[in-house]
Amino acid sequence: MSVKPQSVSAPFAGPFALGTLAADDGRAFPALVDGEGRVVDLRTALDDPALTTRGLLEQWPTVLPGLREIAADARVARHPLSDFRVLAPVEPRQIFQSGANYRQHVIDLHVAHRDPGDGRSEEEARAEAADIMDRRAAEDLPYVFIGLPSSVTGPYDDVTLPAWAKKPDWELELAAVIGRPAYRVSPEEALEYVAGYTIANDLTDRATVFRRDMPQIGTDWLRSKNAPGFTPLGPWIVPSESFGDTGDLRLTLKLNGEVMQDESTKDMIFDVARMVSYASQTARLLPGDLVLTGSPAGNGMHWGRLLRDGDVMDASITGLGAQRTRCVGEAS
Repeated sequence: MSVKPQSVSAPFAGPFALGTLAADDGRAFPALVDGEGRVVDLRTALDDPALTTRGLLEQWPTVLPGLREIAADARVARHPLSDFRVLAPVEPRQIFQSGANYRQHVIDLHVAHRDPGDGRSEEEARAEAADIMDRRAAEDLPYVFIGLPSSVTGPYDDVTLPAWAKKPDWELELAAVIGRPAYRVSPEEALEYVAGYTIANDLTDRATVFRRDMPQIGTDWLRSKNAPGFTPLGPWIVPSESFGDTGDLRLTLKLNGEVMQDESTKDMIFDVARMVSYASQTARLLPGDLVLTGSPAGNGMHWGRLLRDGDVMDASITGLGAQRTRCVGEAS
């Protein structure tokens, strides 16, 4: 189930954004959405019946000028956004996820997850976490791991909370969408490989993050982050040219109308360019891939309030619109 997009609409930066929509027949198609909430079917506009949003991204450097022309041409047929269902804007082949990339968030988690037998004060634990963050930044060591495309769902779709997930949490994140194959690119050139940005909510079951049966192995991201629907994505991909800088975007997540996360990307330890560059040193990033850049302070573990059946999350990032996700508990 999903809610109507117009009920959660929010402006995006620039003259147009890209999305993936579906009509009553259920067939998905790539769309250009203008600032007035009108839709251009890009299969028709670009005369390619088999076109997908990822296919557009695979041609990004050459197709972008044409998209600008379509957005500016009043003669191109447009349709009301309310006629369509909004899907996740792209089907990525790879998802690169970042952990521990917002300074205050890391400090909060460090305190929340410390050993019960730790006799230090909270102030001492926070000071230790701050020292760790400073060292990581100086040594240029982001923390990146892999997510599964099967976890992606639309920005207005319900998300099922599995019965086994005892501590499901939210993590609002800015996601960079790759528009050119990138391998071993420098931070100085990394943003040239980013087609645009979108919103991701990287849901996490805190109870299964750490392997208690084999603590020496560490984190279990497969179990804790990759259930179906655990990555609500979108609604739009806003071209990177519409952003002068991503260094001061506001991320806001509300739970049932109450603000839980409200932070600027200024609190990032590693900016978008450094995250993309770092991931590319090991892997070849492909068009349509996502690089999630971490979540700010204000997660459920901080508040002592995890997700449960009936909760509604409203998430927004400056210039990228907004998403709304309702949680549905799975019967045990």
